Formats: sequence, C-alpha cells, structure tokens
Amino acid sequence: MTTLIKIGNSQGVRIPKAIIEQAQLSDKKLEFKIIDDGLLIQPVKKPRQGWKEQFDKASKLKESGYSNQEEWLNAPLTDTEEWEW
Repeated sequence: MTTLIKIGNSQGVRIPKAIIEQAQLSDKKLEFKIIDDGLLIQPVKKPRQGWKEQFDKASKLKESGYSNQEEWLNAPLTDTEEWEW
C-alpha cells in the first residue's frame, strides 16, 4: 500500500521496485488512464504495436476464405470497374 506524497506543487506516488519489475515498467514512459474505480498506469505502447494480430483477429481472414493474407493486403485500393447505383 502507498500514499500520495507532495512533490513541489504536485503530488506523486512511490511505486515499490518489486511492483515495477513485476509490471515490467522499468525505463518506460507511462500513460495514465482514469477508470471507474481509480487510475490505471501502463507503459506507452509503440505505434502499431500488435496491429497485425489485431487486424487478423478483426478481419478473420481464414473464415472469409482468404488463405493468402499477402494477396488480400496487397490488393489494389481502386479499380476501373464502374459501379451501378
């Protein structure tokens, strides 16, 4: 358990070394999120970290009949075919 401590005009929390190591927070930038029951502290994620796994999960390529992900990912964004409205 910890308490808020005064740091200049602000307040802070000392996080025990064991918790920092267990949460793998050493030498990382942290972000704070306000949640219903308090405050969530987590490391800042690198841009696009895990995007491929999330994309695969969301698109469910295997269930859609796309066996070759590269074919789908490299498909042209436009075509010359006219659309009918």
